Order: sequence, then structure tokens, then C-alpha cells
Amino acid sequence: VGVAISRAVAGQGLPESVFALVEGGIDVGQALVQDPAIAAVGFTGSYRGGKALWDLANARPRPIPVFAEMGSVNPVAVLPSAATSEWAKPYAGSLTLGIGQFCTNPGLLLGGGPEFDAFLIEVAALLDQVPEGTMLTPEIAASYEAGVQRLRAHPAVRELTTPRSGATPALFVTAAAAVEADPDLAEEVFGPCALAIDGLSPQELPVFVGSLKGQLTGTVLVGDEPKDVAGPVLEALAQTCGRVIVNGMPTGVEVGEAMHHGGPWPASTDSRFTSVGTAAIRRWLRPVCYQGVPKDLLPQELL
Repeated sequence: VGVAISRAVAGQGLPESVFALVEGGIDVGQALVQDPAIAAVGFTGSYRGGKALWDLANARPRPIPVFAEMGSVNPVAVLPSAATSEWAKPYAGSLTLGIGQFCTNPGLLLGGGPEFDAFLIEVAALLDQVPEGTMLTPEIAASYEAGVQRLRAHPAVRELTTPRSGATPALFVTAAAAVEADPDLAEEVFGPCALAIDGLSPQELPVFVGSLKGQLTGTVLVGDEPKDVAGPVLEALAQTCGRVIVNGMPTGVEVGEAMHHGGPWPASTDSRFTSVGTAAIRRWLRPVCYQGVPKDLLPQELL
């Protein structure tokens, strides 16, 4: 990939320094963030990794901005009339897209009532049909299996899918009270794994959503519920998430002017900026105001 990008840069007549690829592990990333020649950092990965780089950047004599996108469970609130077969297949497809290795992977399902219970059973049956996949690295695969095993071992959690090993989909269910007692239950398991929070009425959904950490995306599936039922859920998601979706799946990320791919901490370190979409370039711009400067002294870019 690096060679192809270098050729493209050269083909456009741009300086070689426009693109550079440095490969290595944690030590290389830490060295780059601390190097005085680096003026800003972009990162996509775990909360632990992003927070470590953010701390290093802020410990510099002259701190620099870190635009870290650190993952999310991307809650999907399912209102009763939308808990149907119409949404079971799209949800299962979104959860397993790319072996679940998308930062917009919908790993938290919220709902309640008999319709939601039937919806979960249907989703579990669809996930059982998905074969084992190959994850990006052995380390990611091992981390996924550890996360799944952690949920399997929790006394307040029940697995709805057939237990399998390896990079296979898994759907678990628990109650809101269990998450309140153990918030780590709602942490991201990077891969095709989801946790359903059952027993939430439409009126309880906004309260639960408001208790979540910052997220990249939040979705509400709506059927024939009136505005005064769906509206509070949507408003709660907007307070918690960087992108709000109605009757869609969060893995549908379009690279366009309206796209925002960020969210309140810890989804990202700066929720004002996006790492996907045409506005992403603003992360690397520093505004400068030239006041009263004669035309012949202005930078070439402003002439």
C-alpha cells in the first residue's frame, strides 16, 4: 500500500515528503508522538492506546493536538413496533460486517418487551449461520476471544447464540441493573459480538442512553411510535453520540460533507472533528488571521 501511495504522490508531481510510512510497534508510535517535528497526531484504535498517546502529547514542553478515535459500542435502541424481521437481518449483517472490525460496529442493543425478546432470538439464529472469519491480526483475534469469554463467565449474562470458539459471532443478553452494577459489561468487545440490554421500556430508554459513555454513533429503530416516544430517545442519543441514525445501520458511513465520525470522550479525544468525510482535513489546519498586512507581504496562498 505504501508503495502505491508513493507512486500516486510522484505521479501528481508532489514532493516525496507529502507521504511517509513508518512501520513498527508501540515504541515507534510513542517516539513519533514525542518527536518535536510532529505537530499533530491522528490515531484509530483502542482506548488504552489512544489515551497513552494523548497523555504523551500533553506531557510535551509544547503540547500538540491528538485526534484519537478510540472505539465505541454504538448503541441501537429498538422501539417495540420496530422489533421485527425487517430489522433483524440488517442488524446481523451490520454486526458481522468485516468480522465486526468496524469502529461503528453496533455492539449494544437496547429494548424490552415480548417483541424485543423475539427480535433477539431471530438475530441470534441469523448469527449462528455466519461462519468463522479471520481477524486482522492474531492479537485482535485473541482479544476478541477473551472478551467473549468474559461475557460468558459473567453470572448476570446469558448467551443467545450457540457457543463457538474463534472469530464467530456472539450475542449476549442481560438486564440494565446488571450494567449499572458492573459498567464494564457495556465495554466494547472488538469483533462480531453484541450485548443486549433487555427490560427497557420506551420511557426508560432515554435514561439508560444518557448513562452511557460517549459514542461514535447511536441508532434508534422506530415503527409507528408517536413523536413523544421516539423524540426523547433521539435527543438522548444526540447528547451521547457524534452521529445519530434513525432506521438505518451505523456501519453505513458515507464519505461526504455531512458525515461526522467522532463523538464525546472516550469515543474520541475531540468531538468537534471528524476522521471520515471532507471536513477531516480540518484536523490538520491551524487558522491564522492576517490583519493590516500589505498585499506584497501576504502568503502566496492568499493571493
